[in-house]
Amino acid sequence: MFRVLALATALVALSACSGSDKPAAPPPPPPAAPTPTVIDPQLQALQRAKAVQDQVDAQKQATDAKLREAEGQ
Repeated sequence: MFRVLALATALVALSACSGSDKPAAPPPPPPAAPTPTVIDPQLQALQRAKAVQDQVDAQKQATDAKLREAEGQ
C-alpha cells in the first residue's frame, strides 16, 4: 500500500513539472492612444502656465543675484 502511494505521489509530482505542448500566448497589443477629454485644454494651459512660472522664477533669481552683486561693490 505504501509503495503504491509513494509511486502515485512521484508520478503526480513528475507530471506537474512536465512542459506543456501549448505555444506561448502572444504578447498583449500595445495600449491605444488616450482619447481626448473635456479637460485636456485646461491641463495643457496649466502646463504652459507652470512653464512660464519656471521662467519667471529663473529671471527673478538672476536679478536677485545681480542686485546682491551690485550691493557688494
